[in-house]
Amino acid sequence: MYDKLFPPKKVILPNGKIVLEKRSRTPLILLLIIVAVALSVEFTNFDLKVLFVRIGKLFGMIGEMFPPDWAYFPKLWGALVDTLQMSLIGSMIGALLALPIAILASSNVVPNRLVTAFFKIVLSLLRTLPTLVTALIATFIFGLGPTAGVVAILLFTLSYVGKLLYEQIENVDMGPFEAMESIGMTRIQAFRYALFPQVLPSYLSNSLFCFEGNVRYAAILGYVGAGGVGLLIKEDLGWRDYQNVGMIILALVITVYLIETTSEHFRKKLI
Repeated sequence: MYDKLFPPKKVILPNGKIVLEKRSRTPLILLLIIVAVALSVEFTNFDLKVLFVRIGKLFGMIGEMFPPDWAYFPKLWGALVDTLQMSLIGSMIGALLALPIAILASSNVVPNRLVTAFFKIVLSLLRTLPTLVTALIATFIFGLGPTAGVVAILLFTLSYVGKLLYEQIENVDMGPFEAMESIGMTRIQAFRYALFPQVLPSYLSNSLFCFEGNVRYAAILGYVGAGGVGLLIKEDLGWRDYQNVGMIILALVITVYLIETTSEHFRKKLI
């Protein structure tokens, strides 16, 4: 259709031969993007003027956060530890559960297509739920507190690591697996000795990377009652106590930086 509206351009080569050069799709893509942005602005009532007028309030709020109130740290410490515990426990359990589910979702290990399709759909459905929504649902089931946050992080880690892992399993070299099956090993035994060593470094690396992100996610789960520093952020913002918020943000930045640095070091060793 596009080629009919914008016919290919004729190009004469040095040898006299004429070839047809297709028109670039870039103008059409840019036009579609502009139309999509314009419709989005119209439907959401986005006001660019308000953005520029009120952006100063954001910088004013940031200015009030510093210097942070260092005396607030003792109260912050307990919530920060809860956040780290939520992240660690949820990440560990989720990564461990991801292994058997990833195996069941791998078509080259499990021959039953219904089984693999079912577990792939389960992982896809879990990934569609934002962690904050999962935590909100968990608070209705398990009550307010860190347990709901652990469940939300667990499900996210399970879906994230599980998907990456089954894709890696489906792309490994199956030669050793088939050889071990031919000498009488079960499929589980063959997976243990032939396939698992191939995917283990990536599995551990992805689990560590997911843990890094989970620390950040856990920091906001308190907004829905899942405990941690998110609850303190909500309270202090409500009371306009910006120096306390500054202390929380500073503590989170330092904590996340240390975790990411340590995790990156170990992930480089694994890959």
